[in-house]
Amino acid sequence: MAYIENHCRMVSRTTDDYARMALTGCIAVTESASWPGYDRLTAEAFDDYFHHLTEVETARAAKFGIHHYTWIGLNPRESENRKLAGRVLQLIPRYLDHPTALGIGEIGLNRVTRNEFDTFVEQLELASDLKQLVLIHTPHMEDKDKGTILTLKALREHADLPSDRVLIDHVEEHTIEPVLDAGFWAGISLYPVTGSSPERGVDMIERYGPDRLVVSSSGDWGVSDPLAVPKLMREMRRRGHPEELVRKITFDNPARFLGQSPKFDLRHA
Repeated sequence: MAYIENHCRMVSRTTDDYARMALTGCIAVTESASWPGYDRLTAEAFDDYFHHLTEVETARAAKFGIHHYTWIGLNPRESENRKLAGRVLQLIPRYLDHPTALGIGEIGLNRVTRNEFDTFVEQLELASDLKQLVLIHTPHMEDKDKGTILTLKALREHADLPSDRVLIDHVEEHTIEPVLDAGFWAGISLYPVTGSSPERGVDMIERYGPDRLVVSSSGDWGVSDPLAVPKLMREMRRRGHPEELVRKITFDNPARFLGQSPKFDLRHA
């Protein structure tokens, strides 16, 4: 069964990962703007990175028959430096014009500081002005509740951003309900240590239903698994869920959310 990898940082993955993803049925991947494990120090470094996302990675994925799409934004881990953030935000609109750029993301909060919040709000305003889809990061571990509450507060103050065009990622058992209740899409990250296992992911699908839910590996340079989505599919089948539900979670739902951008086109997949 074909699936969409909704969130994987392919710049940090090998070509072997692309090959394995293709063999397990991945036909499209979307990549969020991410932190590389160190803080970039100049706007020029972000300019090079956005070029890589929109040009280099697209061509690399195509060699394995995978459609690569990207998000453009300032990741919360690098949004503390407000002066640098201002320069990076000036670059974003130009890259959003690229045919594979679906929207602004991954933005949000990491350590839940005032500077992070201010940078997050500025990117929400940019998304509103430019009518963009939005992908939002919520903090890992102990700051997740606080970060999710503040994220929802900021979104309530930007009511001109339609809730069905916003995906709040990295939800867990204690944050998924308020996200769904507020009308937003929720993303379950199948990420070791600071995310959910495939088993926990299926538990949440069973408890909250499949509507406005997507799953992803969130694979990056750290301990992660770019095959986490097909492993969740296997767990769903092991529990006896029908193929229609497996497809809804791993293909139909992400296609519906991402398809709100006219650039997301799998007709030739």
